[in-house]
Amino acid sequence: MASESRDGYWLGVDLGGTKILAGLFDSNLKLIARTKQATAADQGGDAVVSRISRAVEEVIENGRIERSEIRGLALGVPGQIEPKTRIVRYAPNLAWRDFAVLPALPETWHWPIYLENDVRMGTYGEYACGVAKGSDNVLGIFAGTGVGGCLILNGKLHTGFLGHGGEIGHLIIHYRKGHSLEGIAGRKSLMKRIGDLLADSPKRVRKEWKNIDLASVKSSLLAEFYQKDDPIAVTIIDEAAKALGAAVGGCINLLSPEVIVIGGGVAGALGESYLERIREIAMRYVLPGAADGVRIVPASLGDDAGIVGCAAYAQANVAAGLPGQRVKP
Repeated sequence: MASESRDGYWLGVDLGGTKILAGLFDSNLKLIARTKQATAADQGGDAVVSRISRAVEEVIENGRIERSEIRGLALGVPGQIEPKTRIVRYAPNLAWRDFAVLPALPETWHWPIYLENDVRMGTYGEYACGVAKGSDNVLGIFAGTGVGGCLILNGKLHTGFLGHGGEIGHLIIHYRKGHSLEGIAGRKSLMKRIGDLLADSPKRVRKEWKNIDLASVKSSLLAEFYQKDDPIAVTIIDEAAKALGAAVGGCINLLSPEVIVIGGGVAGALGESYLERIREIAMRYVLPGAADGVRIVPASLGDDAGIVGCAAYAQANVAAGLPGQRVKP
């Protein structure tokens, strides 16, 4: 048996709207086994829980370990979580409202189980093992379908008084119009804005977008239009970069982070030029000297950020003596 098994193994599960990723890690957070399942959110909460269970059992089997060697598990969920009960208050991509996922997990899982927001876990992964490793003050901003955020302050995940800390996507950027950061920089909002502009654009511009279903455009296709200097894509994406840059600059002044991690499907697809524009705008708004040594960097762990973060979070909670959050029904 591998020597690292003396210290046990850790499980991380990243629950998304379309897929479930599960990973098994050793005590050094080295990935031992990984699996993916379709979420099947349209089949209801119980079906999703069944698929989570299947994914976890599969990585345990593939990792060839004894169940008694497992020390803990954390699950990242794309939604709001009630701080005390750990009920998923609202997860729009799963169509969940007030869903108690923890009690529904198999009773045979004897190890401590923790539940957190998926963006927080992605940021925690970058903090523990990725581009922010070694930094105690980290801001994570993940721009995908929407915009999510996470704060790690003084080496601890910061959730605030009522558990909503870090929700930067709901920061109001344009107070007169009530526009949030997510309403400007999230992919869903980007595509709505593109549709509005196309409706009043010259025929030669509209022609480039002909037969494209804007509601189903992925970040990669949006990046293609941006890279070929499509005027609509460039205008909208630059608006998003300006909004993100303004938010980043304000957060540098407010929080003084060491590292700001920019991740998510949109940011990842648009690449370095997008990130550089965010940096440029952010520097316009920071106080003198406030950004000295601050790094604004792309997320480095890709799709594995969530499972890495979950495993690291479970490990940190157990090390701190925090009990599992599952309450038996």
